[in-house]
Amino acid sequence: MKAVVMAGGSGSRLRPLTIQRPKPMIPIVNKPVMSHILDLLKQHGITEVVITVQYLADLIQDYFGDGSAIGLPIRYSVEETPLGTAGSVRNALDFLDDTFMVISGDALTNFNLVDLIDYHKKSNTLATIAIYNIANPVEYGVITTNSLGQITHFQEKPSRGSVMSDHINTGIYVLEPDILDFIPPNTPFDFAKDLFPMLHDKGYPLYGYIAEGYWCDVGNIAEYIRATANALEGKVEGISLGRYIGNGVWAGQDVEISPTAHLEGPLYLGNSVQIKDDVSIRGPTVIRDYTVVDNGAQIDRSIVWRNCYIGERAQLSGAVVLRQCSLKTYSTVFESAVIGDGTIIGEGAVIHPSVKIWPGKEVEPGAIVNSSIIWGSQGRRVLFGRYGVTGVVNIDLTPEFSSKLGAAFGATLTKGSVVTINRDTHRSPRMIKRAIISGLPSAGVNVWDLGSQPIPVARYFTKISRAEAGVHVRLSPFDQRVVDIRFMDNNGLNISKDNERNIERIFFREDFRRVYLDDIGIIDYAQNVRERYIDDYLKQLNTKAIQNFGFNLVIDFADAPIANVLPIILDELQCNVVALNANIDKINSLPSQSQLQTSLRQMQVITTALGAQFGARLYPGGEKIVFVDDRGNLLRGITACALMVELALRDAPGSTVAIPTNMPNIFEQIAERHGGKILRTEMETDALVKATLTHHVIMGCDGKGNFIFPDFHSTTDGMMALAKLLEYLATQKISISDITLNLPPYFVAERRVSCVWEAKPRVMRLINEKFSNDKNQDTNYGIKVNLGINKWGLIVPDPDQPYFRITTEAESQIEAEALADEYAQIVERISPLE
Repeated sequence: MKAVVMAGGSGSRLRPLTIQRPKPMIPIVNKPVMSHILDLLKQHGITEVVITVQYLADLIQDYFGDGSAIGLPIRYSVEETPLGTAGSVRNALDFLDDTFMVISGDALTNFNLVDLIDYHKKSNTLATIAIYNIANPVEYGVITTNSLGQITHFQEKPSRGSVMSDHINTGIYVLEPDILDFIPPNTPFDFAKDLFPMLHDKGYPLYGYIAEGYWCDVGNIAEYIRATANALEGKVEGISLGRYIGNGVWAGQDVEISPTAHLEGPLYLGNSVQIKDDVSIRGPTVIRDYTVVDNGAQIDRSIVWRNCYIGERAQLSGAVVLRQCSLKTYSTVFESAVIGDGTIIGEGAVIHPSVKIWPGKEVEPGAIVNSSIIWGSQGRRVLFGRYGVTGVVNIDLTPEFSSKLGAAFGATLTKGSVVTINRDTHRSPRMIKRAIISGLPSAGVNVWDLGSQPIPVARYFTKISRAEAGVHVRLSPFDQRVVDIRFMDNNGLNISKDNERNIERIFFREDFRRVYLDDIGIIDYAQNVRERYIDDYLKQLNTKAIQNFGFNLVIDFADAPIANVLPIILDELQCNVVALNANIDKINSLPSQSQLQTSLRQMQVITTALGAQFGARLYPGGEKIVFVDDRGNLLRGITACALMVELALRDAPGSTVAIPTNMPNIFEQIAERHGGKILRTEMETDALVKATLTHHVIMGCDGKGNFIFPDFHSTTDGMMALAKLLEYLATQKISISDITLNLPPYFVAERRVSCVWEAKPRVMRLINEKFSNDKNQDTNYGIKVNLGINKWGLIVPDPDQPYFRITTEAESQIEAEALADEYAQIVERISPLE
């Protein structure tokens, strides 16, 4: 059988290891990782190989040649530009005339490929994917299979809240040549993202083979260190480490070891390595060819490549040292630091943990290096979370960090473009915002400072202006010590995951675009921000109807910037308003829970006493809203959402409304009354936003106080929700209590079940298998089992916390609570607590 080895990747996450070599040429112990793959192919009967190459292709071709040295004929398929995994394999179309295997050249594994091939032939399928169980699969393609092994669901790098299994795509496939007909020529096309989901959607059965053994994607430096240690520790059965000389030590030819040296395996010493007097080495450690470790040096759990010099009394702890480096006397290199090729570390210099030094640098004697040289400090592996870039002020988010973040964001944008930037009123976001502003012009990006506006205003202005992107900096609504930095696209919506990864890549590599003097961006204040929002806002409303109704309202402005916008709107609508908390607080923008409850009770009392049509409290950012009806009742989030859906569908019968999957079935009942339709989405707000963009819906709401009216803007806007409620009540001449008293009843219950992060994908897979024979199971958004007309249970892993979220609905509250307990027990039996 023939095999295609994919070896075109640049390995950007492995820099500086991959600056001067392609990722498949990174050595694992005694040879490049792709050499281990070729050994594995040969051991399992592969007779010919084609290697797809692109980045630094000549280094791979020069090293392996035609394969005669290893007894395995090799051809090469060279990509002029990256074509993706599937596109690169299609390039080898003329070579692939029978069943063939595809395998990554940059992963370490010992899978039994014969068993995989046999499984494929028995399955009678176009494609069989080798899948593997892993504790944290969110950085990989996740695959769900049924009891027959047939693939039922693909997820490419899912969020923690949507991951459906702990089975991942290893990038090892057995394929029939007919599959190449589905890949467009000379076009970037990927197996996992494009080809397999397309075939699955077309109804072609694809199968997953659960492989046993060892597999590690050598995708970042931590995984590289782990894979090397695993190989030395014997966890990769079948891999050859060369000559074993005893005491956990493998060695090449002509190794010299002083009798006074202390070696504690597992260790690998390459050809002609010299270990001098009183040296101490503790494994797992690799020291490759022609390296000298001088008197009294101490090396602990480290990797040292060929032709290096480790000076007298030098110390390495958990470090990686690349080729031809010189570490002088008494120098020290700490955990996870990487020293690039040809670097000189001066006498007594100290390299702090996780520092990366790019090739060819020289560190002065006695220097203390605590940030990376050239492409600097890497404080974290991942920047973005659920709420953008978040962190504790002056600890995680410092001015230095924020200015680099601004420069990284600017580097992803067009030179000369405009970015809007906004903040809330607290002093912490103000400081961070100014630091971000300082980084953007360095990339040739102009900045429009919006000052301090409600978030919907900033998003809307970004959308309608000629800005290419936007930034909002806020105090976290959950913790006053934390600041959230949100990045927006030119529509004022949160940027995509791909754009987040682009920013992360530039930030961690510090591959900033530094423009010349005349191209440095301009910082200016945007004009008429509030006015543009208000003018367009009012155009979306039946202002005459609202004005003629003569509303009396109680509005809590939460001491936030909405107090500079909403009163103007309500005045234009001729509403009589009793304003609460209308003084903008620049010191304490986040009320405590007790303060919030006091404010809500105050609003209820005043609304009732004044006979107002309703009361409303806006959250500080202006995105969320809470309502009190004309009888002083605080409306639950679901009830408020149902109220708005009822009013919206009365106003526009036959329309579609978007809601999350965890909402009760009363929404379908409401829609049926008015010939409308309910579109269910994932539970996260971004999914609701996406639905309003890609489907013709008149409204979206999530039962948590977030409302979207896409005719104005496809983002959550509490101020627009308030105005639409005014419009509905005025045009339909009805009160809120009249609507809520006639809403269908609903009974829901919620539970949280603790589960460690690493176990979540496995637990989801086991739960999925438990209910796999249930015809009423829905796995589109979590695992939802429909048990009757208004009876169901939903299990979803929380994206931010170590627990599962369980939601149930039933015909009574007692039954809903009992069902929630039942589902919680199911998860608890499967889920480890620690």
